[in-house]
Amino acid sequence: MSDSLSNDRVLSIDVLRGLTMFCIMDDWTLFRSIFKLFDNPVCRTIHDQFIHKSWDGFAAYDLIFPMFLFIVGLSMPFSITKRLDRGDSRSGLYRHILIRSAALIAFGLIYNDILKFQFAEMRWVGVLQRIGICYLFSALIVMNTKVRGQIIWAGGILLAYFAAMKLIPVPGIGAGVLTPEGNFASYIDRLMLPGRFCCFEFGDNEGLLATIPAVSTVLLGVLSGHWLRSPGDSMRKVKGLILFAAAALTAGYLWSFVFPLNKLLWSSSYVLFAGGWSILLLALFYFIIDVRGYSKWAFPFVVIGLNPITIYLAQRVVNFRGISDFFFSGLAGLAGPGEAIVLAAGLLMVKWGFLYFLYRQKIFLRV
Repeated sequence: MSDSLSNDRVLSIDVLRGLTMFCIMDDWTLFRSIFKLFDNPVCRTIHDQFIHKSWDGFAAYDLIFPMFLFIVGLSMPFSITKRLDRGDSRSGLYRHILIRSAALIAFGLIYNDILKFQFAEMRWVGVLQRIGICYLFSALIVMNTKVRGQIIWAGGILLAYFAAMKLIPVPGIGAGVLTPEGNFASYIDRLMLPGRFCCFEFGDNEGLLATIPAVSTVLLGVLSGHWLRSPGDSMRKVKGLILFAAAALTAGYLWSFVFPLNKLLWSSSYVLFAGGWSILLLALFYFIIDVRGYSKWAFPFVVIGLNPITIYLAQRVVNFRGISDFFFSGLAGLAGPGEAIVLAAGLLMVKWGFLYFLYRQKIFLRV
């Protein structure tokens, strides 16, 4: 057995980050194309897992964003806590946290076309904005509390959000209504957010109030990172992660009977349920890569995981599809019913090739 913690680096974190960004890069297009090709009940069921639930419920696709936020937290004990333990300047750390958060929010606004200066029509919130805000508040909690305090913050946020969604009335509708138009979070978006919304009519997928419980998603990652960083046997850590995952999955499932699993609302039950799956995947990857030492297969994901923000932004400004069509459209035309699969695979190859070039040149966007 090997243990990458001997040099205080856990390769499985990079791989898990890379897998998450791989799914975002592809937007599940390749997987949907493969399973759509075969018209049978099993493939249709699997295909449906690559489509977001329109409201309540949970599919594999609904795990991607919370898993990325989980990994943001997972890295904090190996960066912030480690630097605190060795006596680094707290003021310097605060400055780093604020700059990083501001950069993520700024990149998010650029991604949403703020440079077009059509402020009344643009979307003001988004994925990078939520990451920046959640990183800021989670990092401040990590800077000023120990593990016990972080557990209290994570649980307290989820309980407070649940109470707000259940008890605060929406004018003209009432309290505790969790429909798209009747819930309190969407009402806050309509009341306070200018511009347009994403993903449903009555609020935003990364809305204001729903960003608060996402901080707990990051803190679940923080707690998992503390456990990995702690001294002790590697297999004990794997077993501890599995128990943690089982507890989160069970709590999330039971809570869903009164506060349904809902990605758009980032419900408290969804935080725990998605967090449980994230912890379970971490346990699996940690066991395979860092404990057993089987890591060569994961290199393609490491390349992606070292430049996640780069590829997210590049997809917005670089015409990867045009490049892919130039090289692969002829081959796709010969593939018959597999045309969509060839095009999706070609697009992924072009994006990965771009990241591999950056990897070889040691160019990494550190935000």
